[in-house]
Formats: sequence, structure tokens, C-alpha cells
Amino acid sequence: MKVIEMIATGGSEVLRLAERPDPIPGPGEVLVDIAAAGVNFMDIGTRQSQLGHAIALPRILGVEGAGRVAALGDGVEDVAVGQRVAWVFGWGSYAEKIVLPATSLVPVPDGIDDRTAASLMMQGLTASHFATDFYPVQPGDVALVHAAAGGLGQILTQIITLRGGTVIGRVSSDAKVAAARDAGADHVIVDAGSDFADEAIRLTGGKGVDVVYDGSGPKTFAASLAALRRSGTFCWYGPVLGGPGPIDIMSLPKSIKLGYAVFFDHIHTPQLLRAAAAQLFDWVLAGKLRVAPPTEYALADAARAHEAIESRATTGKLLLIPG
Repeated sequence: MKVIEMIATGGSEVLRLAERPDPIPGPGEVLVDIAAAGVNFMDIGTRQSQLGHAIALPRILGVEGAGRVAALGDGVEDVAVGQRVAWVFGWGSYAEKIVLPATSLVPVPDGIDDRTAASLMMQGLTASHFATDFYPVQPGDVALVHAAAGGLGQILTQIITLRGGTVIGRVSSDAKVAAARDAGADHVIVDAGSDFADEAIRLTGGKGVDVVYDGSGPKTFAASLAALRRSGTFCWYGPVLGGPGPIDIMSLPKSIKLGYAVFFDHIHTPQLLRAAAAQLFDWVLAGKLRVAPPTEYALADAARAHEAIESRATTGKLLLIPG
């Protein structure tokens, strides 16, 4: 099978198309023919060795995708050959085939195509965590969503709106305003730096936002704090761009609540994974959640996809399509 592997840490030039033997599922495992693999900032962090742990090289990149079950290992009973499935945090997804634990797969219903399923797993489940668990949005809440035109930002905006909230979306350029508005952002701030707080406070009548979702790295941290209301909630996420540095807890303003949202604290059992994924699929089938058409690259063009996502010029989801 063809795979994309990293042969060293560094820029996109360390990615190469390679041939590897088809994997064989062991007990409790499933072989899947991959139809689409998601490209995420996590993949960039892995490639640049920014995730805080060493990895063996060469390594097949990618953690997310959708496809069809090709073979079962011993003891697998709740998955069938030919079934369409999707997954997240399945290492080695930049490939034509992958072997995964059966417990890591979610069934994809009829009416959800492979590209939509692959686009929803990482970003959709993360957005669900942010808006239903980390800070359960209530009717009337106002949220500041950074990178509102990105794949995660668009889904998060829609879930906040579904729960009765108002969204102030921040985007880095005028070219991204339409994508944020199409996702349902009530207001859009165009700001490539850290000058958005005054506008967010103005849009809330001087009160400040109830919650801010910020994965934009250290440069926006202080302004996100300033944009919050008294006792507001700061949802910080995304390890690739780094943290804000040491924080004196007594210097935090306005009695705000600050936390680092981690996917596995929300989706920590197979049952939770399948329930959360099923909710996302149900929203899509009911027309309540729209997944923007992804930008697609051939598997062999993974380096180009990495360059595109790093440029911050993209909107929506990026996918690799094997074959």
C-alpha cells in the first residue's frame, strides 16, 4: 500500500510517498480501506516534533479518516466487513489502508458521505467538547470564536448557535469573512494580530463575552482575557502554537475561569466516542449542521496540504484522498 511517512522532523520536505506491506489485523482489530484522511494542525506538530514526546522514524502521519472495513481480526463482533466507518486519533491515517482497534471506530450512517465523515471527526468532536462540556453554552450567551473560518471554527460556531448562543467570530483577513458568516457568526472581527478585544467589548455593550475559544497561540492570549466579562470562561486549546508561558493565578482579571481543553477528557470511552459522533451525524442529516466542502489533495500531495494549512490562508477542512 502507499503511505505518507515523515523521515525526519522539520518542514514539509520531510514527507515522502512510500510503499509498505498491507497491514494485517490482529485480535480485536479491523483493517480499513481508507477513503479520506483528515489533515490537522496536530499533524504539523508531529512533523515538527512539537507534541512533547519523541517518535520513532520513519512514521506514517495522520490520525483521522473514514473508509470501509476490509477484514476483521479475531474476536471482533460489533463491526462487519463492508461497513463504512470513521475514526479519530488513529495513528497512520495518511495511507491507503489502516489497522485500528474495533473500539476506536464509529459507524457512518447512510446519507453521510466519506468526505463529510472524515471532516467531522477531529474538528466536530472537538467543537462538541468545547460547546457542550467544557463550557456548556446556554441561550443568550455570547462567544468569541477565534479562527472562525477554519474547519473547527465553522463547526463550533454552528453548535453554539444551535444551543442558542451568539457568536463573535475573529478571522485574519477579509477573504475569510464570508466563510465565518456562512457558518452563522453574528459578528465578524477582521484582525490578524491582537487588537480584537475592544471591538468584542463594544459588540457586547461594554460587558465582554461569556466565553472565548482561543487556539491561536500566545499572541492572542492577553486580548482574549481582556475580551471576557466578569466570571467569564477562557477555553484555551491547541498545543502546536505553544502556550502563553507561566501565569500568576492572582493576576488573572475579573474572576475569570481559565482552562486547557483536552479531547480525551471529553471522549474517554468508546461509548462516549460513538454517542458524540452519532449526535454530529444526526445534526448533519437533520440539516442543523453543515460541513463546508473540504479542500482535497491526492495522498501524494500531502506536503502541499501541510504548506496550505500552515499558511493560514485556507478555510474549512483539508483532506487527503488515497488512490
